[in-house]
Amino acid sequence: MCGIFAYLNYLTPKTRREVLSMLVNGLKRLEYRGYDSAGVAVDDDDGAGMFLIRRSGKVQILENAISEQFSEQPADEATHPVHVGIAHTRWATHGEPSERNSHPQRSDPNYGFVVVHNGIMTNYKDVKTFLEKRHYTFESDTDTEIIAKLVHHLYTQHPGYSFRQLVEQAIQQMEGAFALVFKSKHFPGECVATRRGSPLLVGIKTKTRLATDHIPILYSKEHRPHGTGHDVPIIPRKESISEFMLLEDKAVEYFFASDASAVIEHTDRVMYLEDDDVAAVKDGALSIHRLKKCTDDPHFREITTLKMEIQEIMKGNYKYFMQKEIFEQPESIVNTMRGRVNFEKKTVTLGGIADYIPEIKRCRRLMLIGCGTSYHSAVATRQLLEELTELPVVVELASDFLDRNTPIFRDDVCFFISQSGETADTLLALRYCKLRGALIVGITNTVGSSICRESHCGVHINAGPEIGVASTKAYTSQFISLVMFALVMSDDRLSLQGRRHQIIDGLAQLDSHVRRVLDLDDRVRELATDLYQQKSLLIMGRGYNYATCLEGALKVKELTYMHSEGIMAGELKHGPLALVDDQMPVLMIVMRDPVYDKCMNALQQVQARQGRPIIICEENDEKTKSYASRALEIPRTVDCLQGVLTVIPMQLLSYHIADMLNYNVDCPRNLAKSVTVE
Repeated sequence: MCGIFAYLNYLTPKTRREVLSMLVNGLKRLEYRGYDSAGVAVDDDDGAGMFLIRRSGKVQILENAISEQFSEQPADEATHPVHVGIAHTRWATHGEPSERNSHPQRSDPNYGFVVVHNGIMTNYKDVKTFLEKRHYTFESDTDTEIIAKLVHHLYTQHPGYSFRQLVEQAIQQMEGAFALVFKSKHFPGECVATRRGSPLLVGIKTKTRLATDHIPILYSKEHRPHGTGHDVPIIPRKESISEFMLLEDKAVEYFFASDASAVIEHTDRVMYLEDDDVAAVKDGALSIHRLKKCTDDPHFREITTLKMEIQEIMKGNYKYFMQKEIFEQPESIVNTMRGRVNFEKKTVTLGGIADYIPEIKRCRRLMLIGCGTSYHSAVATRQLLEELTELPVVVELASDFLDRNTPIFRDDVCFFISQSGETADTLLALRYCKLRGALIVGITNTVGSSICRESHCGVHINAGPEIGVASTKAYTSQFISLVMFALVMSDDRLSLQGRRHQIIDGLAQLDSHVRRVLDLDDRVRELATDLYQQKSLLIMGRGYNYATCLEGALKVKELTYMHSEGIMAGELKHGPLALVDDQMPVLMIVMRDPVYDKCMNALQQVQARQGRPIIICEENDEKTKSYASRALEIPRTVDCLQGVLTVIPMQLLSYHIADMLNYNVDCPRNLAKSVTVE
């Protein structure tokens, strides 16, 4: 969606130049979340006002503008013991990408309140009408400006309120998904952050140890007069005066970010905010407030230690993050299996769901729910899950699942698959199923994400940070995670032991097989040279490789903006065959598996219509290669693991075509990494 990064130093002197550099670097780490425009707001020389710089386009354009504006200001070298800066990189939702629609958005020309926002305010029209009646005028097309002006209105109505209280009252009037960070000239040295449905974390950096790893939540008693509406906000009866000091030494730095990748170079100590938490920093003290108590709320927020390394989010010698992540797949696959698969004893252990396995084995059906690439990983493993669990397996797109009000029962087990763990449709589907009593299993790549926290149990795929918008290594790690679950479910079935051992042996060799497929990179680049000027590409397969067709077509669309369609080969004669001629590029996946003869039948039909199919097949399969205009040969493996190997040439192909077209591979147009709104 969008990337938020904010910084507050307390009794830790920094120059404004240092603060600006930190903010810009934080945005660069988050640019995969949005790159339509970017902006920063920092304190002015005396701390009583602020500078706001915004630019349309990528963060580099903003960085150049900052360099021009502050290059000749001596005051920029003065140190400030307390300084607050907020920054944002945007993926446009309300209002076209432009400087005036960039964040931070302000409440008034005097910068009374400025805010950065990730998400969508769904009732913005109602609130805007309310504010217009009170003579507020708007300078942007965003829903975010309305939030800043709403806080300003509350400030004029209730001048005695604290900064934190003003934000609390504002979010009471807001509907939708949001993560927000505020700063204000009326409250110098203070910062307030809150979230609902969009991710936000707080990084904490100190020279001395933290006094505790648990921050208690403070609750405000509330009183809502009869007939309360926008004119009469909720008024707390008593302001809580107990702020929780984190440290023995008061010198501290706070980082607010949408993603841990933005803070890891500064600190590995972070706290994840929950929905409707309001985190306020005043006089160097961090406090967490909520207006309402929840029955399942632990009444504290835990400070955790990140295990991510800064090297993991650096490109190294690769041109793009996506290229790096494709070539990291031998390691990411091993990391997904590390400590879980014992290749000698032929056993699989998934600690995150071990206590729930008996309950899962008694369930009525398994439901796999996701969006985009995560959905394709479910399609890829459905056949194996049905085979090894002997349970009905339903695969659902999260958005369609919600549209239909799908019946859910208490003896259903629902898997929610998401790389970020914050995907809005998937998260809403999770809450829908949880409310109806189903067992919730999360399959995510992000510790501390919303899906991770709200699931009863789950599997962390351990793929490592994925910065490129188009998912690659997360897909193969999700694939392996679901295969491991199928193996766990069948460990007590004597009739299936031969099949299980075959699959485990295949997993043992998988990383070396992936390396051999990656060695085809030059061959794939040659193929991309023939295809990059084409307007369309058909990708066909069936059985275990149908998911590869869907995922491959998605990658081509995401990165190259070329029309591409993944087609079930069994459906060829039911319409798609009409597209085939000597001009239409057709890529077919034909492996020596149970559907080989059916795939060969489809291949011959394509050839009979003057098609010139490009084929992905097994090594030394001369018969299949004889039908191809060009062939890519991959190592032989177990049929249910073929999808891990066949998808890699598709990832490489889409990468090379996009690179030849001079497109930004990591940041395809109109897309962002984490889709945190419906």
